[in-house]
Amino acid sequence: MTAVRIAIIGASGAIGVRHVGFLQKNPATEACALVDTAPQAEELARRNGIPFFADYRAMLDEVRPDGVIIATPNRLHVPMALDCIARGIPTLVEKPIADEIGPALELTAAAESSGVPVLIGHHRRHSPIVQRAVEVIKAGELGQVVSAVAMHLRRKSDAYFKAQWRREEGGGPLLINGIHELDTLRVLCGEIEELQATTSNAARGFAVEDTAAITMRFQNGALGTLTLSDAVQASWAWELSSGEDVRYAQELTNAFLICGTKGSLALPTLDLCWNERGGGEADPLLRKRLPIVPADPWYVEVDHFAKVIRGEEKPLVTPADGVRTLAAIEAVKESARTRAWVRIDDLIDRHRTQPSPRQTGTRS
Repeated sequence: MTAVRIAIIGASGAIGVRHVGFLQKNPATEACALVDTAPQAEELARRNGIPFFADYRAMLDEVRPDGVIIATPNRLHVPMALDCIARGIPTLVEKPIADEIGPALELTAAAESSGVPVLIGHHRRHSPIVQRAVEVIKAGELGQVVSAVAMHLRRKSDAYFKAQWRREEGGGPLLINGIHELDTLRVLCGEIEELQATTSNAARGFAVEDTAAITMRFQNGALGTLTLSDAVQASWAWELSSGEDVRYAQELTNAFLICGTKGSLALPTLDLCWNERGGGEADPLLRKRLPIVPADPWYVEVDHFAKVIRGEEKPLVTPADGVRTLAAIEAVKESARTRAWVRIDDLIDRHRTQPSPRQTGTRS
């Protein structure tokens, strides 16, 4: 099998660097070009013998890659992806799909009308833990899902916030971490219908939030909560408990509880409990831990992208998926500002009626 040639646009950040490693590790993929303006990215390309470009359009036209991974700042995702689509190049856009819903809808429309595959990089969708949980829920082992509890509670070091952008809007746990939790809740519990949220910056005092509490109603009637903070000494967070990120020592805790009329499931331990008789609280619960074959979801995502490029699979996470997860984040921010419930569909429809910033000339 000939390796698919994939270029990375944005190779100076942690995500771009990780993608370089995954492309080199997988015999089905080849890193054919790196694009960035940072000296460290050029050095990374030199060390690995990968052609380097400072201009992504020049790279697209000269290299003609089979696929492109976009791991740049959020505001650049849409214009770069649209340039890839215009050239017929399948694209993996790192999360979030965009910095605003309007441009995200524009990208979605372009992908759907062109037929060019676009995958959004919500890598946790590729986790064997999440996929096993989805199987259990779809098989009806939990019965009707009634309630969900999600947490992202940990402490990020003071050194983490030396970068100015991490102290400003968009640099807090809501967009960096909470977007993963909300996307995972969508996968496990179905679409979020509406939510109400409160945020606080009392712990660190930065302009951006350090803590948020969210209540949500799903379209199937289930209720859920998400509590997140990057300022607390705790380990109820996916990165710390799943063992999927080698940068962290694994803690034997859970970050999600999915509760149904027949049983409940804790993630990421995949502890399942149920009542065999289907009786009341006096009946003992049975418990078991579900087995999986561990895998790095980032690696699985890149392997999936290679299959998308070859036409063997459809994108697991579509631009339309990316829009709804981004809309959930925007709903949290709006609700925290207005102290009102926000309906996800209403928020998206509101942006559909507004002209895209690119169309009004306010976007480069």
